[in-house]
Amino acid sequence: MRLRIATRSSRLARWQADHVADLLRRVHPGVEVELVPVETTGDLRRDVTIAEIGGKGVFVKQVQVAVLDGRADLAVHSGKDMPAATPDGLTIAAVPERADPRDALVGARLDDLPPGATVATGSVRRRAQLAWHRPDLTFAELRGNVDTRVKAAERFGAVVLAVAGLERLGLGAHIAERLPTRMVVPQVAQGALAIECPVDRTDVRELLAAVEHAPSRRTFDAERAFLTELGGDCSLPAGAHATLDPAAPSADEADTDAAAAEVHICGFVSSLDGRTTLHAERRGDDPAACGKALASHLLGDLGGSALLEHG
Repeated sequence: MRLRIATRSSRLARWQADHVADLLRRVHPGVEVELVPVETTGDLRRDVTIAEIGGKGVFVKQVQVAVLDGRADLAVHSGKDMPAATPDGLTIAAVPERADPRDALVGARLDDLPPGATVATGSVRRRAQLAWHRPDLTFAELRGNVDTRVKAAERFGAVVLAVAGLERLGLGAHIAERLPTRMVVPQVAQGALAIECPVDRTDVRELLAAVEHAPSRRTFDAERAFLTELGGDCSLPAGAHATLDPAAPSADEADTDAAAAEVHICGFVSSLDGRTTLHAERRGDDPAACGKALASHLLGDLGGSALLEHG
């Protein structure tokens, strides 16, 4: 059988698609895999902010269309790029084992940045949280591929990128500091890969089931439920990070033990300037219910809905 994987054409996206292809070949030796590169709006419009060109989903939509119109059999996405809603006709069929979800500083550690230093990032989430911890910092907009942003650290005090992307491209040596998730809450599903395919392609879904990592899927589902309840494509700084208690089982035990592990999810929402920041956490057996309850608590009980109205 031959499988066509739709992917963005960036170096990191191709690495991710190749990684999934290797996983599939390992568990299904007879399967042939080829990549179908797709240019997305986010890749083509690097001169403006993500919010200006459509917000969350600008790196995903054209790739999804390639699957829906039959040019590809499945798509591989960075989980953090995905909007809350999955298009009709598609399903997230598998989530492989998640990489490190943390953010990283390249160029300098946070405590070593001098007063008034400039930190470059295109993420309002990262900017707001760093401003909360270091109100003296200034920020510059920065977009582009991982290599471009790493090189840009020479022009700023530091730049912020995802640990997973840096390590996947062999650039981990450039990391000055991995920011604790309690300090800078990651983007929903950061470090995770999401594999989409048509709902009615049971043959593809059966093949993808073999690369599903149950613990990663539970944390992925909890964080995605948080995003959905928050408002889907909320443009305010927000993030969530879920773990399993007790610690996630080994790969050999994942299928049997992950379903019994309790989900612990921490999340935040803040004003754009980071001056009003709300944090909360929830625990529970049902990932989706847990993520939804956390977002509801932040919006309702803690007053986060007012931030949405004035954001």
